[in-house]
Amino acid sequence: MSALALLGAVLVGCGGGTADTATSPEAPPTAPGTSASPSSPASASAAPGPATVRKAPPTMAPGPAGLTPVFERGRTGGEKVVALTFDADMTADQGPRAAGGERFDNPRLIDTLRRLKVDSTVFMTGRWAEEYPDQARSIGTDPRFEIANHSYSHYAFASPCYGLPTVAKQDMAGDVRRAFEAFRKAGARNVVPYFRFPGGCYDDEALRALAPAKVTAVQWDVVSGDAFAKDGDAVARQVLDGVKPGSLVVLHCTRSAAPVTEHAIRRIVPELRARGYRFVKVSELMAATT
Repeated sequence: MSALALLGAVLVGCGGGTADTATSPEAPPTAPGTSASPSSPASASAAPGPATVRKAPPTMAPGPAGLTPVFERGRTGGEKVVALTFDADMTADQGPRAAGGERFDNPRLIDTLRRLKVDSTVFMTGRWAEEYPDQARSIGTDPRFEIANHSYSHYAFASPCYGLPTVAKQDMAGDVRRAFEAFRKAGARNVVPYFRFPGGCYDDEALRALAPAKVTAVQWDVVSGDAFAKDGDAVARQVLDGVKPGSLVVLHCTRSAAPVTEHAIRRIVPELRARGYRFVKVSELMAATT
């Protein structure tokens, strides 16, 4: 896939503070490959209220021979909608770097998305959720966002892939389930059954191995170029030049490896709105397509 050459790096991190609007979050959905918790957050003595019915996020049907389906761009009939997605990368062995002071989060970016009222999807690794559980919970209980799966370890599902260690085929589905469990333990509720391959690298063997996790793989059609970029305006231009109705944009949120993304967002959002675009989550884009 030619877009992968533009990524060229394994990135890290995302974060955020408290949501702008106080909400009463719904019960968390059961993550693929896990069972629902028997406990209830409500007090046993509380009077029963009306049941909350939560619509399941849309997914795509399995591909030929049961391969995990891959979603790359929405078909919206020309409606000007675009999905901005942010990868929260952190590998399983980067704990010492975090302990040494390297920041794998970017609360300012998340706060800017909230201030600008931009619905978006964060593809989070399980390791990141364990490092920043409060931020994972804040993002995952804010109706402005949804959390999707970016693996637990951020190891590659196909090789070669930018020098990443590789997950064994027999461990791939378990790696994804482990990430969903990390989101649940952090208290994230708005979790969707979507998965993005670390580095964007995959093949049919990986799609076959991932099938037991029962997720839809989500890629992109617009690469932001924010990986280690120094010029936020250049990142914004690349996104603005590439977006079409139904586009799915890949960006990153980190303080160390994508330092200008928040600056780029402050230009991208008003310009796309001036062109008539509306920002949607991946689940909304997929619902309009499937």
